[in-house]
Amino acid sequence: MKKEEKRKEKTPSESETITTEVVYPNDTNPMGMLQGGKLIHWMDTASAVCAQTHAENIAATVSLDKVVFKHPAKIGDIITIKAKITRAFGSSMEIYTCAWARKFNIKETSLINEAYFTFVALDDNAHPITVPSVLPVTEEEQHFFEQALDRKNAKINKKDNDHI
Repeated sequence: MKKEEKRKEKTPSESETITTEVVYPNDTNPMGMLQGGKLIHWMDTASAVCAQTHAENIAATVSLDKVVFKHPAKIGDIITIKAKITRAFGSSMEIYTCAWARKFNIKETSLINEAYFTFVALDDNAHPITVPSVLPVTEEEQHFFEQALDRKNAKINKKDNDHI
């Protein structure tokens, strides 16, 4: 049977990933607050699922930018993590990921973290492969799409100036 041909472009909603976690005592520091590393692990996993769904291949984390811890989460909080692709650049993809916390008995949520993850899609021999481009649909998706190029260029400029 012939392998299905991959599409040239996809919308962000096609690979959007939403996960839910509960903060248990072993996820926290001595003050009962969720450890930052644990939250980043959960966010990286959601981002990887998003990237791999978009690429239809395995994808590896390349970088993590602009991690912003806004509020602590505590034991018993329910954490919702949303990962959505912003743009694809050949073999790499930028994924915007945010995490929200709420108490089990309260519907109100608070944004506790947001970050940009970069992944590269890999073939079976761990070589980079081209991924479908991103076709933004909503105004928000278009905004993230345009800003992704600015973030990429800023990273390149910083890297070029790091040796000076």
